[in-house]
Amino acid sequence: MKFPKLHNAMWPGLVGKGPGSEPFIDLDTMLDLTAQAEVGGRRFDGVDLFVADPHISIDSGSDDIARLAHKLAERSLVAGSLVAPVWPPTGGGSAMGSPEERQRFLTQVRKTCAFGQRLRALGIRPYGVVRVDTATDPATWAADPDATRKLVETFREACAIAAGYGEKLAAEGEICWGGIHGWKKAVQLLEQVDRPDQLGFQADMAHTLLYTLGYNAEEDRLLPPGYDWHDRASLEEALRTMTRALRPWTVDFHVAQNDATVKGAGTHDKTGRHCLPDDPNGKLDIVRDAGHWLRNDNGELTKAFQHICWDGCMFPNAVMLKPETWVSVLRVMQAVQAAHGWEAEEAAAANRGAVAQTSA
Repeated sequence: MKFPKLHNAMWPGLVGKGPGSEPFIDLDTMLDLTAQAEVGGRRFDGVDLFVADPHISIDSGSDDIARLAHKLAERSLVAGSLVAPVWPPTGGGSAMGSPEERQRFLTQVRKTCAFGQRLRALGIRPYGVVRVDTATDPATWAADPDATRKLVETFREACAIAAGYGEKLAAEGEICWGGIHGWKKAVQLLEQVDRPDQLGFQADMAHTLLYTLGYNAEEDRLLPPGYDWHDRASLEEALRTMTRALRPWTVDFHVAQNDATVKGAGTHDKTGRHCLPDDPNGKLDIVRDAGHWLRNDNGELTKAFQHICWDGCMFPNAVMLKPETWVSVLRVMQAVQAAHGWEAEEAAAANRGAVAQTSA
């Protein structure tokens, strides 16, 4: 069986959607689009999930979670990483806010970890982490001289919660999250939290490309203003510098394309724009550049995580509802796997058994 396994993200049906934007795309539709995509007789192995309404209630009971597991199993999909709804609009609070806000953040982490533990017990979630961010913006972070200390304390408490459920957390690296809005800042925060067994980094190729351009963190810029995108050598060097620092912390990875611009939709602040794999304005060589995250400086596979995920966050609904969209995504995911994957028969057998048990 080939690793890393190939997943599709379900939250693009929610993020940037809703009032003031496009309608939500329900979970069943997202699952069907994923399960039906096929390239060369192969399909997606699983999905990463957003534990938030209207897809999944974070307060789901045992029967609700069992029904979700059945939905996945009947489509021959497993669950991987879970996104914790730590933001104020979804019941959370800023990780550097008031004591009450930070407690709401931690409550959402606790509930998501419990949800993930239940999915593992049902045999439908053989790998994956719980993803969080700081639930605050860069301007708020910059205005508070005590911001980093607060983030460190909150994240350490979150790590203790995750450990109690056998989970690991990943801080999502995006330019819109204060305290991790630059690559150096992300490294500094992870080092100060200093819980490598419980807290790592979640890298998304679309977002981390914006790190190299210094969006929201000019002091972390690696590529010069007015950079000529035909200068591939400079991009390679920037990616090497950034990934050398963040790769040792990376425990969750999104394959994506970006055109070096930002986009916001609905309630979501501007962040790296996700593009289709074959977008003519895409600046990444997806397969080659994924290698910066999946291989170390010697070119050896890190095998730091068992699955990778495609993130089509804030794609227009018209694009997301086309079956051919997910065929093109699956094709590039297979290419990444072919270039940077490995075989693991023992793990494959355990995975097959888990899916069969859940189906039964």
